[in-house]
Amino acid sequence: MARKTGLTGWLTPVVLTLWVGALWMTAITASVLFQTIADRQLAGLVAGKLFTIVSYIGMASGLWLLLQRLAGEGFSALKQGLFWVIFVMWVLVLVGEFGIQPLLAQLKASALPNDVMQSVFASRFRTWHGVASIAYMVECLLGLWLVIKSS
Repeated sequence: MARKTGLTGWLTPVVLTLWVGALWMTAITASVLFQTIADRQLAGLVAGKLFTIVSYIGMASGLWLLLQRLAGEGFSALKQGLFWVIFVMWVLVLVGEFGIQPLLAQLKASALPNDVMQSVFASRFRTWHGVASIAYMVECLLGLWLVIKSS
């Protein structure tokens, strides 16, 4: 990402750092939660809250970074790999938060009063949780690539 003075000169790398750092820290924290807390439902609840927070950070950060690139480069930004990596990350955030997460929540609610993993919905939950995990890891890896390319 091009170095600029003024607001975008310092805000853009801060926004990118916040987003990618939050992605990686949340992944690490979720792992620690499941290793530390014996109650998997409680660990999942806390991890879910963290993933929601990082999703909103990603939505705002991705939008800022996309608009900043368009404002700075005009339509030629659409020809740049950095723009499309940010766009893919942003779409992954939106799909995760507004597509996959509500589906997982619905499966959990349908299983009540039992834990979803002890219900007939366990297989579907595992499948969609796996899709969410893969999408999240792709987002993390693309974010790491962005940080490397923008330095």
